[in-house]
Amino acid sequence: MIDTHQHLIYPDEFGYSWTKDFPSLQGKFHLEDYQIASVDCEVEGTIFMEVDVDEGESPKEAAFFNQLASDPANKILGIIASARPEQDRFEQQLDKITSNSLKGIRRVLHTQPDALSQTSSFRQNIELLGKRNLCFDICVLQKQLQIALDLAQSCPNVRFVLDHCGVPDISSHDSVKSESWLQWKAGIYALSAQPNVACKFSGITAYATPEQRTAEGLRPYLTEILENFGSKRIVWGGDWPVCNMADGLQRWCQLTDALLAELSEDEQQNILNSNARQLYRL
Repeated sequence: MIDTHQHLIYPDEFGYSWTKDFPSLQGKFHLEDYQIASVDCEVEGTIFMEVDVDEGESPKEAAFFNQLASDPANKILGIIASARPEQDRFEQQLDKITSNSLKGIRRVLHTQPDALSQTSSFRQNIELLGKRNLCFDICVLQKQLQIALDLAQSCPNVRFVLDHCGVPDISSHDSVKSESWLQWKAGIYALSAQPNVACKFSGITAYATPEQRTAEGLRPYLTEILENFGSKRIVWGGDWPVCNMADGLQRWCQLTDALLAELSEDEQQNILNSNARQLYRL
C-alpha cells in the first residue's frame, strides 16, 4: 500500500508550536521511527505530509524532506509541502519549494479563521497549483465542509484531496440518524459532486471514542465515502504519528484490512495504491 499521509517530526530541525497541547506528539518522530511503527503494514511507499511548522520555516521543511526523498531507500515517493496562499508572494514561495518530489501543498485551514480561504487572492493563488500540476490537500473540520466546497468550486482546475474524510466528529455521532452525522453526510455528498475532489481515508480513529474504534464502528464512514466518491476517488493514509492519539498505526492498518476485505481486489487496489499514483503523479 501507499501511505499518502506520513508526518515526520524533527524537533531539532524545526519548531512545532502547535504540539504543545498534545503531549503524545512531543518529541521526535523520525523516518526510522515510522519504519518501525509500520513494520507489519506492508507500506511500499509514502507521501510526506507537511507538519505545520512554525511561521517562516516551511521552505526549510520542504528542502529537508526533498533531500530525504532523493534516497530511494527512504521510500518517500512525494512531498506535500506547506505554503501560504493568503500571502502576496505565493508564486515565489512555490518557486522556492519546487522539486521533482513536490506533488502539492497544504495550508491547514481548521486552525485559521474561516475567512482565510474565502478571499479572491487566496483562490487566485490556489489556481496557480493547477497550472503547475500540483494538488491541494484540504484539512478542515466537519463544521467547515462548506468552506472546502466553496474553495473547490472556485478553483475547478485544481485537484483537491479532502484529508481525513472531512474530519467527522465521530465521538458525537450516536447513530447514523444523529444531527451531527447528517451534517457530515451532507457535506460529503456535496463535495463528492465536485469532479476535482478526492477523499482521503485516514485519521478517523483520532476522532472516535475507544468503543467506536472497531471495524463495526468505523464501517459507516467507509461506506459513506464509497457511495459518494467511489473507489477511484479515495486514497489511504496512515496519519502517523497523529494516529498514536488513538491506537497507533498498526491498529489502523488492521482496521483498514478488515474494512476493505468486503471490497473487490480491484477496489482495494484503487484505494491502497493506484489512486495515489495517479492523483499525486507518482
